[in-house]
Amino acid sequence: MFINWRLREINLKIVYYGPALSGKTTNLEYIHAHTNPKIRGELVSIKTRENRTLFFDFLQLELGEVMGLKPKFHLYTVPGQVFYVASRKLVLQGADGVVFVADSQVNRLDDNIESLQDMKSHLAKMGHQADDFPLVIQFNKRDLPNVAPVPFLRSTLAANGRPCFEAVAIEGQGVFDTLKAIIQRVVSKVQEEI
Repeated sequence: MFINWRLREINLKIVYYGPALSGKTTNLEYIHAHTNPKIRGELVSIKTRENRTLFFDFLQLELGEVMGLKPKFHLYTVPGQVFYVASRKLVLQGADGVVFVADSQVNRLDDNIESLQDMKSHLAKMGHQADDFPLVIQFNKRDLPNVAPVPFLRSTLAANGRPCFEAVAIEGQGVFDTLKAIIQRVVSKVQEEI
């Protein structure tokens, strides 16, 4: 969180985290395509030749008011590929909230668990306890065959009462529900701290 008192702005960072190809970028692309251009910036992506996220994707939204301040939500994705661990840690630095995007397919369960543990480890090194940190979980790709049941995913990914949303990000299903939930959790945390 960064507050510019002169401009009466509060900058809040939300990071979409998860394994490679889970749909993090797809979430931001859908939000960008279906949000009024007056309240959003351009979608910035740094990709490889194979169209995979290399460093991060970034989108800014300006929504409402928080305690007399104009909030600017900076949405980032992290690269999911295992060898980009340093990039993920760097992008996560300074986050006010996280959306963990899990791939619902049964054969991606180990990737989800590894990515979630990676995220929790990075948050701990930054002084955050994952249980107290604003976190929302999205079970993406629910339209594909061979998806794990939602109760199993909740249990396996230790959702512990956190908001969880089923999604088909490519169609927009669950995308804005997830975004609203993480914004609410981040704003609630900010209101406690200010």
